Amino acid sequence: MKRLVLIIGCICVLIGNLYSQQRYGFVDTEYILSKMPDYKNAQEQLDQISNNWQIEIEKVASEIKELQTKFRADEVFLSSEMREKREKEIFNKEISAQKLQQKYFGINGDLYKKRQELIKPIQDDIYEAIKEIAKDGTYGMIIDRANGPTIIYSNQKFDLSDKVLYKLGIRTN
Repeated sequence: MKRLVLIIGCICVLIGNLYSQQRYGFVDTEYILSKMPDYKNAQEQLDQISNNWQIEIEKVASEIKELQTKFRADEVFLSSEMREKREKEIFNKEISAQKLQQKYFGINGDLYKKRQELIKPIQDDIYEAIKEIAKDGTYGMIIDRANGPTIIYSNQKFDLSDKVLYKLGIRTN
């Protein structure tokens, strides 16, 4: 019985030592992304695409406003058939503007898909670099501090952001 208690005690000490030897680190993915030229280029592309689509939507909105203004000016002179026809035309134009907005900027819209196409490979590269650093450095946990104030205190010596950049082939000052 004493032997069993001694063995269990030794196992507990060994397991405790294993867990106490794990290291922790953190990265700042916003910092890493800000240093990556590929990310900056992708972000510029997305901004340009977004601006072009926004201009297109604003053009349709302007056409709607023009139709509404013309309708109000002519409304007194229109027959009920013509009034109904113009109202329907304005309504259809509004629906098409909403559909266009949804197509470009909706939850699974074109902008989201383009962002996935351009940004996801960069994020995957960062994740792989972090994973390699964690395995090589025997880190038990690496925390991303960019997504909100989840860390109350952190020692700068555990910041692995520059290592990730180095692993990605980007040199900092």
